Amino acid sequence: MPYAITVVPVMPLRSEPSHKSEIISQALWGECSEIIITGNDGWVKVKCQFDGYEGWATFNHLETIDEELYNAPYTHYTTGWVNRIQLNGKPMHVPFGCAVKPGDGPVTNWGKVTVQFEEKLAATGKANAVDTSALTAAAFQYLNTAYLWGGKSVFGVDCSGFTQTVYKTLGIDLLRDAYQQATQGGTVDFLQEARLGDLAFFDNAEGRITHVGILLNDHEIIHSSGKVRVDPIDNQGITNTDTGVRTHKLRIIKRFF
Repeated sequence: MPYAITVVPVMPLRSEPSHKSEIISQALWGECSEIIITGNDGWVKVKCQFDGYEGWATFNHLETIDEELYNAPYTHYTTGWVNRIQLNGKPMHVPFGCAVKPGDGPVTNWGKVTVQFEEKLAATGKANAVDTSALTAAAFQYLNTAYLWGGKSVFGVDCSGFTQTVYKTLGIDLLRDAYQQATQGGTVDFLQEARLGDLAFFDNAEGRITHVGILLNDHEIIHSSGKVRVDPIDNQGITNTDTGVRTHKLRIIKRFF
């Protein structure tokens, strides 16, 4: 199958090959994918390398690459809320948390595209030695970002897109949706045992996990609900600090490092 890399700041992934179709996820600049179906009118169905998520994209958001680059590790990520790069000699602004391969030089080539980095990149963290200050800094880049179904960037993000992208900068791979992420990691038995970086998951009336956030400690959580916000949490769940209304019912806590 052909391999490709995202060459726009944020690429929508849609459920069907139509601009009217629902956005189910996104691929950030620099993310690789496999093209699994070539459709009509420039649409391609892709499988994201990072989490295996599939969706429809327009081919002009992608650049074809070889297998060697596709298999190369993501080594760095963009650290500013927005970051200026040069793409084939023309300026582009890309969001926080874009994974880059390789990112150890000022210039790199992705297929026929030449990328020049104008701002310093950070090395991707190591899952076995997580820097909690880097975790906090990454999470708070999103503070007050609007909730966007399917979103993964500081321009608009859903709950699991937020946790996935923050964890990606730490070198920890999360699946795309909240219920999928809840199958990963080790269980923390009690909220009182929680520590910075644990993920808390919440279910609906039918018992389906529908929400996730990052615990800052045993009584505060940062999560995307309406916008990315910090709210109090207790054994029952989250209470909106602005309204005093309980918004989410706690189901389980997971630890990843």
